[in-house]
Amino acid sequence: MSTRAETLRVLSAGAAKGVVEALSGASATRAEQRIDATFDSAGAIRNAIDGGTPFDLVILPAAMLDTLASQGLVDAASIAALGRVPTGVAVAAGDPPPDVHDADALKAALERATALYCPDTVRATAGIHFIEVLRKLGVYDASLARLRAYPNGAKAMAALAAQGPQGAIGCTQITEILYTPGVVLVAPLPAPFELSTVYAVAVAAVSASSRAARAFAAHLAGDETLTLRRNGGFLDRSK
Repeated sequence: MSTRAETLRVLSAGAAKGVVEALSGASATRAEQRIDATFDSAGAIRNAIDGGTPFDLVILPAAMLDTLASQGLVDAASIAALGRVPTGVAVAAGDPPPDVHDADALKAALERATALYCPDTVRATAGIHFIEVLRKLGVYDASLARLRAYPNGAKAMAALAAQGPQGAIGCTQITEILYTPGVVLVAPLPAPFELSTVYAVAVAAVSASSRAARAFAAHLAGDETLTLRRNGGFLDRSK
């Protein structure tokens, strides 16, 4: 007798897309369980929860999950860190990687770039930070005409890849760069502009699939998937 597959509804910031999709594939997920995942900027996911979108699991920056726990929307005891994700610089495959090893080199590279691709500059963690970097480097006004902002980092990197090697630069979470075909990671942002965000998973305070959600969350954040997370761009919190 066949049984209906249990569906886990996952809301996730785009930084964790590669890991979640790898674990929700047929080879990694139990046959009786299906993952229905929505990926977007952290701000958009938070807005979806505030708007009443149902979910069983949520992946966001740890600080945002702490706030959701204080509001009774996720189970505080279920929060588990996945790792730290740096923000990095990318180019389209085929373009030579620019020197971005320090502030002066980064400024020169941004000034030479034909276009600048980034996620939402209001709701996405990396997009907000990138605008701050442009301001601190004194190139914000000169960059506006070349700025290409997309709803999230995945879409920004996909657009950069679609443009091809034409001298543009992208900036988003390293995980989003690594899982997007057609773009190449150059390096994390240099000091003093580096940004690393700790992402975590939590189970909804109210979930019809609470037991399965807790099991999937534990697997996602557990030692058995540590190599998968590292390969996807997640760093240990201690590093």
